[in-house]
Amino acid sequence: MPRNTTLSDLLAAGTKLTLDGALATELEAHGSNLDDPLWSAKVLLEQPELVRRVHLDYFRAGAQVAITASYQATPMGFARRGISEAEALELVALSVRLADQARVEYLAENPDAGPLLIAGSVGPYGAYLADGSEYRGDYHLDRTAFLDFHRPRVAALVEAGVDFLACETLPSLPETEALLELLEEFDVESWLSFTLRDSAHISDGTPLSRVVGVAAAEERVAAVGVNCVPMELVSPALEALRQATDLPLLAYPNSGETYDAVTKTWGPAPGAAAPATLAQAAPGWHGLGAQMLGGCCRTTPHDIAELALLA
Repeated sequence: MPRNTTLSDLLAAGTKLTLDGALATELEAHGSNLDDPLWSAKVLLEQPELVRRVHLDYFRAGAQVAITASYQATPMGFARRGISEAEALELVALSVRLADQARVEYLAENPDAGPLLIAGSVGPYGAYLADGSEYRGDYHLDRTAFLDFHRPRVAALVEAGVDFLACETLPSLPETEALLELLEEFDVESWLSFTLRDSAHISDGTPLSRVVGVAAAEERVAAVGVNCVPMELVSPALEALRQATDLPLLAYPNSGETYDAVTKTWGPAPGAAAPATLAQAAPGWHGLGAQMLGGCCRTTPHDIAELALLA
């Protein structure tokens, strides 16, 4: 068994957890310019206190899980700025400390709050490429290259004391298999959440049933689900996941807008009706077996506050 089973123990007891929402959205709302290959990891360099503030805002909104600002924080990414690997890994560790500081502050305000958890974000190689390929899964590395890319960040997150990992926005089966190896190597729990080509396939075309079967064979996988996907894909994806596994499920979709990877802008899909809110959709997702719900791009503490009332 992994050395820390807090997440799986809570889920096995039937606990429903509210995740936080978009980090980048809130950083931008506070004035950060994230038009940069480092995206939200840029703020770890320039305004780390703002990251702590956003985590605290989400805890105050009712989130029980904070996802660290390490999604795009990798030694290779920081190297483009002339930052050494040691300095880069210190920034990864800083992302954990900032989330923990927000947790400590919130618990000081609310001593009777239930368990608050910190998930160490492990974004895909496609996030480092900063070209939208985490939504396509059209990059190809061998097993060793994937391991070499992810291992230093995973090590830094574990050493910094995360409660578990959030291997998120995963678009490909080979990358998923490499991350599963690292979960075993570092003996750490994680959830795995995928981006989708459609409700039955992840972004590289692998059937959800196949990738979930691979994931479920690793005992350190506490839950599986989807994130950074359109809201209309969540229900059919949860149905497909439930047919494929008995593992706890999670979902944290985007706000309902559509992302243009070329212009790096968000907007309504052509001809689309106004999207439902997370809170409006949540009862149906709970009914399909999702125990953890939150928001990804363009969601806010207001969205999470509404969602938390339903947990």
